[in-house]
Amino acid sequence: MNNKMLKGLVEAGAVKAVSIIANGATVHAEILTLSGDKKVITTQAGVIKTWGTIDSAAKWLKKLGLGTMKLEVGKWLPNQKGFTL
Repeated sequence: MNNKMLKGLVEAGAVKAVSIIANGATVHAEILTLSGDKKVITTQAGVIKTWGTIDSAAKWLKKLGLGTMKLEVGKWLPNQKGFTL
């Protein structure tokens, strides 16, 4: 689910819920559509879109028009150093 597709769903009112999931040093987001499909937000290249902080993910989603989000931090390690593969 890339930025363009997500924007279209938001404009159509087809997003039921949004979750920001912090896992280790990275943060990603998932949406739940009205039809019950759970989709991970990806980049245009199809790779899972990640952020370095929870607030940067929330700001990005807010710009798209999403104002209510669930936050999952059970596996979050804010002091962990990230690494690139």
